[in-house]
Amino acid sequence: MSTRTSSGPARTTAAFALITAAALALTACSGGDPATAPAGASGAPGAAKGALPTEDVVSGVRKNDAAAKLLPADVRQRGSLTFAASVATPPSSAYLPDGTTVVGVDADFSAAVTKALGLELKREVVGFEAILPALGSGKYDVGTGNFGVTEERRKTIDFVTYVNDGQGFAARADSTLKAVTDLTQLCGLKVAVNAGTTFERTLEKNKGRCAQAGLKPYEVNVYSETGAIWMSLRQGRSDVVMNTINGVRYAVTQQPNVKFLNEYRRLDVGFAFRKGTPLAPAFQAAVNGLKADGTYDRILRKWGVTGSAIARSEISPPEIPAPTK
Repeated sequence: MSTRTSSGPARTTAAFALITAAALALTACSGGDPATAPAGASGAPGAAKGALPTEDVVSGVRKNDAAAKLLPADVRQRGSLTFAASVATPPSSAYLPDGTTVVGVDADFSAAVTKALGLELKREVVGFEAILPALGSGKYDVGTGNFGVTEERRKTIDFVTYVNDGQGFAARADSTLKAVTDLTQLCGLKVAVNAGTTFERTLEKNKGRCAQAGLKPYEVNVYSETGAIWMSLRQGRSDVVMNTINGVRYAVTQQPNVKFLNEYRRLDVGFAFRKGTPLAPAFQAAVNGLKADGTYDRILRKWGVTGSAIARSEISPPEIPAPTK
């Protein structure tokens, strides 16, 4: 059975903070050299006791004239881009303690690319599920929310990739699960996911495999807020969390009695645009320019996710194949 639950607070990081408040008093972010830390490890330099890094890695970005020339004339004339941003949990996106300043991998890349294009960034925080439909209607120019590039999404959305993340699992420390390499290992369990995500679609698509194996089906518990999936795990209403690799790695460092299980699947992550957007070539050139001038690596080091680097930005590349099991 699938259940869909609303989590209450409008800002996901507020809910997440409630979950992790006790943990933050006891657990610092994991250490290690960010350059060698696994993808998603919270090895961000200077981030003590759960504090988010605030190093400025964007203000030094200079305008990339070659990339800016690829912009449509109307955008150059307007001089700005409107971003619809989903704010979930670090390292992808979060609020600073002031409750209004958005930070994270998505925010830094959005700011750096916009600066490289010589434009002003206008950001509006929007619920994850609402962003892609809103792009299609033309309400926003760009969407960010750790959007994985999938074949289903490519039918209606264009992407410009900037990192590689994907799908990972976590469970309570007393769980007998060690790694989820086949979704039939979840049969009979309750799995918490966010609504409208690749995690929800992956689980729903493969639900019949438990019956084929003669096992009790798994239950998909769907929540609209990221903080709620961790609350459900901690309270025993869910047995497993399925979320982004980087997000899961970070979250388990901030909570007691929770463990990272494994990376299940990798996906390229990109800026999202309406289908047929003329903005994609300029964004691609800007991201590749950031790789060339070192800004790209500085952003990843800041957030401790150097394992999520891509060789070069691409426009709507094919979906990375799913595991065969």
